[in-house]
Amino acid sequence: MTASTTINTGESPNGDKSTSSVLHQKVLGSRRFSNYWWATVVFLGATGFLLAGISSYLKINLLIVSDPTQLVFVPQGLVMGLYGAAGLLLALYLWLTILWDLGGGYNEFNRENGTVTIFRWGYPGKNRRIEIDCSTEDVQSVQVEVREGLNPRRALYLRVKGRRDILLTRVGQPLSLQELEVQGAKLARFLGVPLEGL
Repeated sequence: MTASTTINTGESPNGDKSTSSVLHQKVLGSRRFSNYWWATVVFLGATGFLLAGISSYLKINLLIVSDPTQLVFVPQGLVMGLYGAAGLLLALYLWLTILWDLGGGYNEFNRENGTVTIFRWGYPGKNRRIEIDCSTEDVQSVQVEVREGLNPRRALYLRVKGRRDILLTRVGQPLSLQELEVQGAKLARFLGVPLEGL
């Protein structure tokens, strides 16, 4: 769920050291190793296809590993060039999602102020900053969702009065059951609400 979890301890208003009052969880967005890997692989492959298409048209070898000048431009070279152009557009999209860190952000639970802040980065534009604020008094429970099968899903949700459930975990790679249980129990204990779904 998180790259890091920080619990800030502070002094209570009466001067004694209290237990932790702020739980801050950093949520990993699109800046993960697998996205860097696939963006690089798609970019290199698409560049190869595009250069092969151009090489077949110009009859000049632009590639190191093969000689595409022997390809007939119509239809083979043309199709390879189109695949290359489409692949470069896909690679551009992948690199932009990494640059924008889509889905990245944090969850902050502050018992001192009685607030819960869920923040995520979105696509550029009017709704780039996605921020949900609510009171800790409105939090009813922490819910764990575990769904196995072809498309497994393991996620933590915050159930809040008058709102639909708020997703707290990252999208993509599911958490291990142990990590999910530990994170859910820690959050439920911190907020003083029940843990549901286990």
